[in-house]
Amino acid sequence: MQSADSLGPALLERAMEAAAAAAAAGAEAALAFFERGVAAERKPDASPVTPADRAAEAMILKTLRAAFADFGVLSEETGALGPQFPTRWIVDPLDGTRAFLRRGWSWGPLVALEHRGEIVAGAMHLPVLGRSYRAARGLGCHRGGARLRVSEQGRWPEATLSLGVLNRLLELPCAAGILDLARSADSTRAIGDGAGAAQVLEGAAEAWIEAGVKLWDLAAPMVLVEEAGGRFTDLHGVRTPGSGSAVASNGRVHAHILYTLGLAR
Repeated sequence: MQSADSLGPALLERAMEAAAAAAAAGAEAALAFFERGVAAERKPDASPVTPADRAAEAMILKTLRAAFADFGVLSEETGALGPQFPTRWIVDPLDGTRAFLRRGWSWGPLVALEHRGEIVAGAMHLPVLGRSYRAARGLGCHRGGARLRVSEQGRWPEATLSLGVLNRLLELPCAAGILDLARSADSTRAIGDGAGAAQVLEGAAEAWIEAGVKLWDLAAPMVLVEEAGGRFTDLHGVRTPGSGSAVASNGRVHAHILYTLGLAR
């Protein structure tokens, strides 16, 4: 049994690869439903859940337990399983369920490892695009064999902004700031979900803004963005994946975004 208290580079690399394998296994399970279509139920918070979410979660948990049997799990559909401290997996088995139901491309599993409150490894799989992202602290962010780096664009009028679910963002107290950013950027795209963060990883966007989400939606994107050389905070400028909002950027435009939003503490 692997101790959760000794997360050296070798263990972090194993965790990164386990997260990637789990995300890929979950994506494969969900694809079987994607190809034939599936009906959704509504959870108490009105968000959709499908048999694909549950099948993906089962495969992800099976893969993670095979690699690290003593780590706890916090997963969107089943909640907390096993010890939640010092080390646990944080799982969104099917991020972007609405996109999945509409046969879009911006969906896939998110898997992250948290150790003593810090997100130390993570992975995201976008199966329709055939893209898998993985990262761990000090080991960089990777897609396949390529190490990813955020863009170096520092001028906002030449930047591309990736937004999350637009109707949620426009309900925020900082909606005017978000609209200002969208209007003043060179290009603005509302992709939503983890796929929006992937735009920053690829250097296709300088920033991603999201809100109204949960820890499992943001844990993996946080480590992916930071290990690609970017910066991750919430709308208030606090470095956390747990407040329900995110500003992920290449770092060069981050201060401008927070100033325009006007919520930074």
